[in-house]
Amino acid sequence: MSDRIVAGIGFRRGTGADEIAALIARALGAIGAPHADLAAIATAADRAAEPSIRQAASEFGLSPCPVEPAALEACDPNVVTRSARIARLRGVGSLAEAAALAAAGPESRLALPRIASAGATCALAILQHNARPA
Repeated sequence: MSDRIVAGIGFRRGTGADEIAALIARALGAIGAPHADLAAIATAADRAAEPSIRQAASEFGLSPCPVEPAALEACDPNVVTRSARIARLRGVGSLAEAAALAAAGPESRLALPRIASAGATCALAILQHNARPA
């Protein structure tokens, strides 16, 4: 796959970097994308500075891309997975899907809906052509 990919991540406090990185690798494997296609790792702005997401992103040579609440909410119509808990907390059906779509740009599309581990979720979006991750 030659498309550039954005991983959107949601995670509970206390989730380790190894778990987050393994989930991203699992997601990439699910669509047959090499790690080199990963352009960004996006998450909610209020979580982007947490050590676990920073360390997980660094394993892919990246830094977390913070996504503001308004940008997450703007992507909610394109989110395919719905969690009542996340909708109540974040105003979107899936934080991972909304973060991936928001960071990938307005013409992006989901390549992989949300998958989950014990403490994290990951979704992948295809970065729109000629765009840089937000």
